[in-house]
Amino acid sequence: MSARLLPIIRLTLLEARRTRLLWFAVLVVAVGVGVALFLDSIAITEAREIRVGALAAGLRLAAMLLVSLFVIGSTLREFDDKVVDLLLSLPLPRAVYLLGKLAGFVVFAALVSGLFMVPLLFMAEPFGVVLWGGALVAELAIVAALALFCLLTFQNLSVALSVVVAFYLLARSMGAIQLMARGTFYDPGSLFHVASAWAVDGVAFLLPELYRFGPAEWLMYGTADAGALLPVVGQTLIYVALLVAAALFDLYRREF
Repeated sequence: MSARLLPIIRLTLLEARRTRLLWFAVLVVAVGVGVALFLDSIAITEAREIRVGALAAGLRLAAMLLVSLFVIGSTLREFDDKVVDLLLSLPLPRAVYLLGKLAGFVVFAALVSGLFMVPLLFMAEPFGVVLWGGALVAELAIVAALALFCLLTFQNLSVALSVVVAFYLLARSMGAIQLMARGTFYDPGSLFHVASAWAVDGVAFLLPELYRFGPAEWLMYGTADAGALLPVVGQTLIYVALLVAAALFDLYRREF
């Protein structure tokens, strides 16, 4: 099966090269570094921490958008150009096509993550940057699987991208939302407050804890711990497997 995956992975990476996405990623890095240096110049205290934190947050968001757009745009174009019809007319199982595409997208995400780590290596502790980059690859793997599933389900670029971005932002901010749900004004005697907190916990249970994937503190204060990657890897495997299963269900019931 792995031998059948390689040509699809290669085609996916070839498309990324032809669309010059990696060059665009270089431009994003240059802009991010410029903005971070500007913030550094106007900061009164903790200039290095502000520079590193702002750059890491900006690059993470840019990586998510870059990977999402590539996954959705590439797959949608293959459907529109009947490339998928042609591939599936060969003795190629649909699962191999889907897994090959996802593997290609994850390799692309790893390349983007490696590129985005370069400026941070000059600003933060290298060990923390390596762990941050590993967590970013895991996060982008979930985003790629989600984008592939959304595209196969909705068959529409705008809707699929909106769902991916909404899912990502909700998962990223869920830790803060849970804290607010039981914050200063939380009244345990209020049925509304208790129900709201339980509802937030229910939504959080369904989402990956992306806010724990490579927090900026790893870079800003050197608090990175290799053991923190274990739950990151575990959650990535679980959510990618679930999303691939859902995407395969959609792909197998589709008529070509």
